[in-house]
Amino acid sequence: MTDGGLDTPGESQSGARRTDGPAALLPPYREREESISLGTLDEQPVSGTEVDIDGGPDRETELMTINLGPHHPATHGVLRLLCTLEGEVVRDIKPLIGYVHTGIEKSCEDQEYWKAITFVERMDYLAYYFNAQVYCMSVETLLEEEVPPRAQYLRVIHMELNRIASHLFWLGTAALDIGAITMLWWALRERDLMLDLFEMSSGQRLHTRYFQVGGVFEDIPPGWEAKCRRALEVMPARLDQYEALLDENEIWLQRMKNTGIVAREELLALGVTGPLLRATGEPWDLRKAMPYSSYGDFQFRIPVGTVGDNYDRYRVRLAEIRESLKIVEQALDGLPEGPFITSNRKVALPPRHELATSMEALIHHFKLVTEGFRVPPGEAYSAIESPRGELGCYVLADGSAKPSRVHMRDPSFVNLQSLKAMGENSLIADFIACIAMLDPILGGIDR
Repeated sequence: MTDGGLDTPGESQSGARRTDGPAALLPPYREREESISLGTLDEQPVSGTEVDIDGGPDRETELMTINLGPHHPATHGVLRLLCTLEGEVVRDIKPLIGYVHTGIEKSCEDQEYWKAITFVERMDYLAYYFNAQVYCMSVETLLEEEVPPRAQYLRVIHMELNRIASHLFWLGTAALDIGAITMLWWALRERDLMLDLFEMSSGQRLHTRYFQVGGVFEDIPPGWEAKCRRALEVMPARLDQYEALLDENEIWLQRMKNTGIVAREELLALGVTGPLLRATGEPWDLRKAMPYSSYGDFQFRIPVGTVGDNYDRYRVRLAEIRESLKIVEQALDGLPEGPFITSNRKVALPPRHELATSMEALIHHFKLVTEGFRVPPGEAYSAIESPRGELGCYVLADGSAKPSRVHMRDPSFVNLQSLKAMGENSLIADFIACIAMLDPILGGIDR
């Protein structure tokens, strides 16, 4: 790895995806739901191993349309992919979504602002801290509420630990798709270290609801920092183990290198962000480009690739884990003293010990729990860097205690557009690797 980039020796744009082929011959979508013959069958069709991937005089005379998903494990969720195959070559891909639609955005309009946090956490269910953060940022902007420095640092710590846990789960499942089952057990082993920390600070391992409007739910308990530092010490050696296992695996390398290449310009045109974009060499990361929640206080690099293939996407995410470890360590070293949530009793619940001695605190507690807090009319959009790219939240307030509109810009939804460019004209075995490197979360796509 070099500063600001990932070295991928021997790879270049010469391995870019071919765009020539029988695109003009593809039948309409409705017709493709059955196997359609594109020509006479006078010539004996060749087997899949003999198919010319780039098309030509020896190409297959019949296309077959199959459904990959919505229950296929390699789709990483309830995603249906309508794939047109020519032998073992993928000629066309049409993602079909909506199978896990939850209506979370609409449900938020029927909840008080503080209750909606529980809903938004369940969109991208592997990055729940990020969902809560971006929603709280939008509400805090409307309220003009200042978040205490300690709360900002605690948010950064938990988000970066969540980024590590999300990337570990991606790495284990992606390797499993290729056949490296050992990687799944190793990744889940380290992910449990992060979930143990979440359980210790919030009481929950998943969907913690730790972030609140104006700060966090509670300060970290005694012993949490020491346990976190022990996890930080373990991770670098474990990452070395992952690389030693995968970077010497010939099957993994064959499925990763020079597969799924998409040009930087094409991804930018589609609005793709996150590791997919950075793997092409574009160092766009909102933590650096538009710092939020004290990220400007920390020193870290933005890993980027050089080719934009599946191997670069894998290397970028692994390097991001190492950078997240640095951020957490810096945040623990510089963790400010002070309150962990705003002192505005009209927004945040008063401390429990005040309820027995202060009638005013009791009234604030009762009003917040039963009615919530009112937000002045207006609209706000906030964006942060989630494990999958730019995660945005738009909130429209009408002056009541419930949002008039909540809309999320989920990176999985936007990034799904690039799957066609990644997998078209590739072998179906390589296409499975492309799905894994996409890292889609269907809870965010079908929100």
